[in-house]
Parts: sequence; structure tokens; C-alpha cells
Amino acid sequence: MDKILEGLVSSSHPLPVKQVIVRRVVESAETPLSQAQCRAMFALSTRLILQGPDPFQRQVGWQVLEAYARFHRDEFEAFFNRGLVLGLLQRGYGGLGSRDPAILDYVQAGLRLIISCPSVLELFALLQVEALRMVCERPAPPLCARLCQLLGDFPQCLPRGRKLSLAFCQQLVRSMAHFQSQGSREPELRLYVSQVTQVSGLLRSIWKAEPDTLLPSLQELFAVISSTDTSFEPSVALASLVQHIPLQMITVLIRSLTTDPNVKDASMTQALCRMIDWLSWPLAQHVETWVIALLKGLAAVQKFTILIDVTLLKIELVFNRLWFPLVRPGALAVLSHMLLSFQHSPEAFHLLVPHVVNLVHSFKNNGLPSSAAFLVQLTELIHCMMYHYSGFPELYEPILEAIKELPKPSEEKIKLILNQSAWTSQSSSLPSCLSRFSGKSETGKTGLVNLGNTCYMNSVIQALFMATDFRRHVLSLNLNGCNSLMRKLQHLFAFLAHTQREAYAPRIFFEASRPPWFTPRSQQDCSEYLRFLLDRLHEEERTLKALSSAKPSENMMSSESLAQETASKAQVFTETPCTGGEERTLIEKMFGGKLQTSICCLNCKSTSQKEEAFTDLSLAFCPPTSLENVDMRSITHSSEVKDDCMVQTSIVASSPVEESALDTSLAVSDGCQTVRNEGILNDLLPAELSSENITDSDLYRVQDSKNVSQKPVSENTPSVTDLLNYFLAPEILNGDNKYYCEKCASLQNAEKIMQIMEEPEYLILTLLRFSYDPKCHIRRKILDNVSLPLILELPVKRTASSLGVVSKGWSVDVEFSDTGENLAKKLKPSGAEEVCCPELVPYVLSSVVVHSGISSESGHYYSYARNITGSGPSLGLCHQSKTMALASHGRLLAGEISHAVIENDLDANEMSKEWFLFNDSRVTFTSFQSVQKITSRFPKDTAYVLLYKKQNCSNGFNANSANGLWVNGDPPLQKELMDAITKDNKLYLQEQELSARTQALQAASASCSFRPNGFDDNDPPGSCGPTGGGGGGGFSTIGRLVF
Repeated sequence: MDKILEGLVSSSHPLPVKQVIVRRVVESAETPLSQAQCRAMFALSTRLILQGPDPFQRQVGWQVLEAYARFHRDEFEAFFNRGLVLGLLQRGYGGLGSRDPAILDYVQAGLRLIISCPSVLELFALLQVEALRMVCERPAPPLCARLCQLLGDFPQCLPRGRKLSLAFCQQLVRSMAHFQSQGSREPELRLYVSQVTQVSGLLRSIWKAEPDTLLPSLQELFAVISSTDTSFEPSVALASLVQHIPLQMITVLIRSLTTDPNVKDASMTQALCRMIDWLSWPLAQHVETWVIALLKGLAAVQKFTILIDVTLLKIELVFNRLWFPLVRPGALAVLSHMLLSFQHSPEAFHLLVPHVVNLVHSFKNNGLPSSAAFLVQLTELIHCMMYHYSGFPELYEPILEAIKELPKPSEEKIKLILNQSAWTSQSSSLPSCLSRFSGKSETGKTGLVNLGNTCYMNSVIQALFMATDFRRHVLSLNLNGCNSLMRKLQHLFAFLAHTQREAYAPRIFFEASRPPWFTPRSQQDCSEYLRFLLDRLHEEERTLKALSSAKPSENMMSSESLAQETASKAQVFTETPCTGGEERTLIEKMFGGKLQTSICCLNCKSTSQKEEAFTDLSLAFCPPTSLENVDMRSITHSSEVKDDCMVQTSIVASSPVEESALDTSLAVSDGCQTVRNEGILNDLLPAELSSENITDSDLYRVQDSKNVSQKPVSENTPSVTDLLNYFLAPEILNGDNKYYCEKCASLQNAEKIMQIMEEPEYLILTLLRFSYDPKCHIRRKILDNVSLPLILELPVKRTASSLGVVSKGWSVDVEFSDTGENLAKKLKPSGAEEVCCPELVPYVLSSVVVHSGISSESGHYYSYARNITGSGPSLGLCHQSKTMALASHGRLLAGEISHAVIENDLDANEMSKEWFLFNDSRVTFTSFQSVQKITSRFPKDTAYVLLYKKQNCSNGFNANSANGLWVNGDPPLQKELMDAITKDNKLYLQEQELSARTQALQAASASCSFRPNGFDDNDPPGSCGPTGGGGGGGFSTIGRLVF
């Protein structure tokens, strides 16, 4: 029969004829045959299967083998024995090599046919050994996949015993590392992927059945991908294993890898780079999860060198994977993490900038829903990076144009994303015996290192830095080549904005800005330092402007180099366009105001006026009786009326008729509007309240509706409004303080009135808390609590003349260093008076510098501050200041708008505002309620210096610039400054890494802890110096001392 069949299949008869005869041969298998005949049929069918030249012969071989083996099982069991199987697996069959997958196909078919025979157990044992041998020989993907299919169908053939099973898994991982695709066409790639999937599926089954083999297999996997042998590159097929690793093991595995001292940096770098390459594998799941987990783990142990190298090496490859839909989600997740965590330098982001526009346009054009969703995510990422690295308009302008129609995330969301993503923000899962070398706090703000009782400087600098418009002006100055104090301030501001350090040490700026009479390493007055600093900056800029305007003839004796230096200095304070007078210095524009002092002789009624500049107002504490007189003023006054456009701001009715007609609190607005609507005013106000009964001093008072009550004010906590009222209240000069009137040519009683003529952009108020005690020869501190209004309205006298000059008979000598304490001195006779128009200018609290202690020579300074821009939360305050004039009953002309309503609105908005507590190196979130309650909770911690921001109808400084490229509102930094910051950030990361390695080596014996950042609502914010000043009710620890 075997001879007939062999001749038939090799004959030239038609195929249908052959098929009919083959069918009869197969049917004859049911007839009894001798052992020799069966063996001959088995040998022939085996030869046809393994060596058949065409599919027909191989098909015939399978049909005959299965038919005869089914009806002659004993004979087939004897034929399909250990010797045959071993020979096939080790030597092959005829010209067919042992590594041909057809051999395994034949073996698997034979096992299936004798599965119920006792001899199959012997074959299982044989295959357990042969399977391990085969994987050790690094089979090609087709053979390995076929072997895994056989082992999957017959798990009895898997190596048994923990040692052999573990060895098999490890060797199979090694074999997968050698896999290579046999072609680049899609069918070939699909076949390759299916083969790899078959192998990884077998490993998954083994890991599930024997969990003890999982961790050693992963260790082998890491050993393969971390190899630094350049002659061998592991296959990306290893990515298929990641999806079979339980996600619950991430924490344990990553911690084990990142803290293992035996894993060298070069090996870890190689492993991470190859894992990133795995993003190319189309069907692997969770690869991005493991990559991001490893990146975070390395950041947690401060191995920043690895992170920097890997990011710069692989960022472009990850970006290119965004073009492929199958791997796009994972690639975008890894790309987002890499970019958002790489915050010390724009280098990584700028590698991708040239490719962004093409990618955006490509996905806009295909119109697929998945592409639209992807573009939204990519746009958010791009906005975050341009926000963090503003200052490259030539790079970002094409990108902004390409994504202008896509949603833009809010600034709050961008800040949150950046703060959570930085390497220095990654939480560490290491034991607590290892110190955490944190970067910026969760606030995203940078602290200032206390250099030895320098908290007075730190608190002032942080308050100035948080003055948004001032900071932006400073950062926008072109100061290259200049070694001025302003340049050093710009450098300090830039580092506070962009450094990765938790706290920056301002040594250079401290040495340059410290007043000469300040003793180093001793506590000083922050108000005195602030006044000195602003004066220095002002005088410096004025000097440089004078040099720039000097005529060339005046420099005839100068060398050519000196002339060039002078010419360069002429451009030192060139800014981006901003409003305001060109001749004014930056300090004048931001903090400068004008105060007019008028002295009226009560005998001859002549008036003398003097106008002087100020940068801050020093507010003294008024006696209770004085405060009561100021706030509870009667309608009548000893002074005569000077102008017809006066409107009273705070009135106490002197008769029952008046009390029933008007509320005790009246509002005021633009006095010029009052003049234009004089008829309306006369209709609204009773005869008793006509303009003839209103004094000039009544007009220029501050309104604070929250603190007005029917009971005497002395029973309440005084507010800043009360202190400002007291400052501006009329003063009678009599007795030993009489005024010498030139017209009367004698000493006369007089009334002195101070009026603000020009308001500053930032109003600095210093509360005069330190009074000199002649008995003890020390400056004692006034610990009275003062209420801090969120909104403050400053009364400003507007002259009808557009020139706004002082009276003709006066020569105004404006000295910028003058303060508001001695403004009545050196007064000269005045000429004619001018019609004035009062206006209440609204201000919102920006920052508060707090002094903790009982004297100016000791204690500690810290500050509260928040971000307020020029266009800030006005809530109609600008409009109100111009339309709430003629106020009667607080609501008549304001459309039911009152100060209380506005403050309530602002308080509601406080939930979306961020208040920060700057305490030297430590920066934490806080709230306005904490600012208000600080003295009531800690009696020795009192507000000392306040910064209020004027609420303009339009921002005086264009935060977005003309081309809209200042994404984060701050102007772009010059390249020299950005390079310095980038260099320092890299140095900082290296320092962190070195410290972490040192700590890891000492972990066995080290024991330390750290206090996490958080809200400062339960502990006093801090002290400075060994004495501490007792701020915060006696709380003092070593951590609060400055050494």
C-alpha cells in the first residue's frame, strides 16, 4: 500500500484522480494491517509531511498519518517513540534542519495522537529538557513562537521544578531580546508581532501559574536592557512583556531599581532609553505607565543626571511617535511628563519646537475625532511650556498662530500642572531616614535664604517681587553690560521666578543694597531698608539718564572706550513701551506720589503751600480721643469754606432732623463730577448739608464703611483707614507750635492740612510702631492690633488745571528722599488758589510685612503677599470712583453699590486668589483671613509695612505684549540671564543628586525628619536671631534661629 501511495502522489495523473485514490487509501486504514505495513505507512506519511515538495503531498501525508494512527494506535505508539522525537529535535529529518518549525508541528501532532497512551509521559519528560535546550540556543521568532504554541497546548512539556522553570523563563526572556523582524512590509510585520505575542503569552501563563518566577524574570529583563555592551541591541519585542506585569508591583520594583547600589548610572540610563524605545511596539499596554514610574522614581532619589541625559537623547524620538495612531496615547503621556518635569532649562522643549507646527497642521487636516482630542491635549502641553519658558517670540510665534483656534488652559491650571510635574516635586517613597531634598514648595514660589538676620531684606524683596507690575518692569529693562543695583535686582527677580531651588541665597544683592550704617548680621528696620533701597534705585537711574543726555563736548577728555561705555549706559533703562512720563524714573512711576501741605493762618486767612514727592507714607497711631474726633466729625468746623465743590465724606448728624434724613456714612467720588452736576447735588442734599457748610478738611478723608459704627471708634480696633484719616486730618498749630505768618509778620495760630495731589501706582504705608523711650533709651514697639482693609480708597486732590502745577508764588524743591514726616518745614508764601476736584482712588491690598517681636532691635520679619496685576479685580472700582460722587445715604448715585458690597465681592473672589506666606526659605499657602487674624492669634506679630496696588481701569503695563507672546505675563528674559539661570538649575540638580547619594550611603545610621510645607494657621510664622523677639507668643525652637 505504501508503494502504491508513494507512486501515486509523485505521478503525473490529474489532481482529481489522485484525490479519489488517496481517499480510498485513507479509508483502507480501517482494515487490519501487519506491524510492518503500519510502520511503512507511518514512515511514508512522515516523509511526505516533512519533505513533501508541494502542499498536496504534505496534505496527503497528514491525512494518512492521522487515519492510520487512529486505527492502529499501538503501532503508532511504537513508531512515535523517544528516539524518533529526540532525533527530530536534535538532528532534524533528512535535509530538514532541527530548527525548522515544521519539526515542532509534527511533534505536536504526534503528541495529540498518542495523548492517551502511557508512553506520552516519557515524551513529556523528554520535551521538558529539550524545550529548555532550545530556548538556550536563542531560536528565531518563528521557531520560538511554534515552541511556545506547543508548550501552551501541552503544559506538561514545560520544565518542572523551581530551578528549571526559572531558568526557562529567564532564557526565554533572553531569546526574545534577540528577536528581529524578517521584513519591513506590513504582512511580515503583522506575522512578527503575532509571533512575539505568542511567546509573551506563554511567559504570562507561567508567571500566573508560578508567581515565584516573575521577579527573577523581570530582573533578567532589566539586566538585558541595562547592558552597556554596544555590540548587542536588545529587541523592542521585549515591550510585549510589560503588559503582563501586574501594575501593583510598580512601587516595589521601581524602588528596588532606583535604590539598588549595584545598578550603575550608565546601566540605568541604557535601561530607561530602551524602555522609551518600547513605545514603538504597537500592541504593548502600560509601557508608558512603567516609563513614567521609573522617571518619577529616579527624580525621587535625585538622580537628575540620568534624567537630563535620557530626556535630551529621547525627547525627539518620543515626539515622532505621535505620528503613529497605535502608539500615540502612550507617547503623548511620556512626552508630557518629560517636558513638564524638565523645568530647569528650555533645551528639551526647544528641540521639539521646529516640528510642532507640522504635526498640528497634519492633525487639523485629517479631521478625525481622535486627532481633535489629541490636539487639545498637545495644545495644553505646549501652552504650559511656553508659559514656563517665555522670552522666545521668534520660536513661539508660528506655534501660537497654528494653535490659536484651540482651547487655552487657564493660568491657574498651568501653574498647578507645572508645580506638580517638576522633578523636585516628585514624592519619594524612600524610608524616612533619607532626607527629602525638595525643590520649590507646592506654591511654586521661591524662598530667600536668611544670610544672618537678613529677614528684614527678605521680607521686603518678596513684597516687591509680588508687586507684579513693578516686577515686570524690572525684568523688561535692558541692562546688559551694566553693573548697577537695578541690574542686581533684575538678576534676583529672575532667579526668584525661574530657579528650581527651594530658596535662593541673595548674597550679591544684599552686599550691594545694604545701607552703610547697617551692621552685618544684626537685626535692622525693614522700613528703613525699603526706603534706602528705593532711593538708591531712583538716584542711580537718574544719574545714568543724566550721563546719557550729556553733550559730546563735555566728554572731550574721555577715551574712546569710556565714550562707548557712556553710550551703552544710555540704553540701560530702556524699557518696553509703557505709559507715563518719559523723564520719570521707574521708582517714581511705580511708588512715587506727591503730597501737598497747606498752612492757613487763622488770623489773615492767607495760605502757604508746599508740594513734595513721597514713596511711602508713615502713619502714626492716633490717641483714642483724636481718633474719635476724626471719625465722628460734626458738620460745623472752625475753618472757612475754600471751594464750592466740596462734598462731605463722613457726617454725624447734629440734630434729629438730620439723623432721620441721612445715614451716618456718606460716600464720595470725583469732585469734578460734583462741579458739573451742581444742580443735582443741591437737589439731593438738604439745606443743612449745602456746600457752604462743608470744609476742605472734611473732603479729603478716607472712607471705610466696614469700620463705621454708631458707637465711639475708640472701642473698636483701629484700621489702616483710621490711621490714614489721622494722617490727613487738619492740625491746629498753636502754643509753642505757632506758625510764623509772613503776611502778619508774627507767630499766629494756623491750620495745617496735607493733601495727596498725585497717587502712586503702589501705595506703601508704614505703621509707626516703634517709639523712643527716653527713660530706657530704646525704641519700644506699639503692639496695638490694626485692621487691614482689603480695599482702601485714597483721597486725591485733582486740580482743574491740566498742568497740575503748584501755585505761582512757590518754588517747589522736590527731594525724592523726603518722607511725609516733616513736610510742613521750609514753607514759602503762596499765590492764588486753584479749584480742586476730589477723587477717591481705589487700592487693593497686595502685601503685608509683619514684624514679630517687641522691639526694633530684635525679632523677625516675614511677609504675606499675593499676585495682583494692574487690571486686577477692579469689580467696577474705577467706574465707581468716577460715578459715586455726590454720595448721599451711600447708595443714591451708586446704583446700590457700596464699599461693603464691593468688599464682599472681593472676599468671595478670594477663593480663587492665592495668598502666600514668605518666611525666609519657606513659602506656604495662606489666606487673607490669616493675614487679618495674625495679631489676635500671635500678639507680638504685627503688620508693619503695607503695599496697596492701585486699581486702574486699564493695566499700565501690557502684560501680554503687542504680539501676545508673553504667555505668563512676565517679559522675556535676556539670553545672558536665562543662560545663568539654566546653568544654576543644572548645578542645583547635581547638588541634589550628590546629596541624595551621600544620604543613601549613610542611610543605615542616619536618622532625620523634615517638617512638610503646609498652611501656617496653627504655628507662628517664625523668628529670627537668638533672642527671637518672642513673636508668636513664646514659640521658639532651634529651627527658628539664624546662625
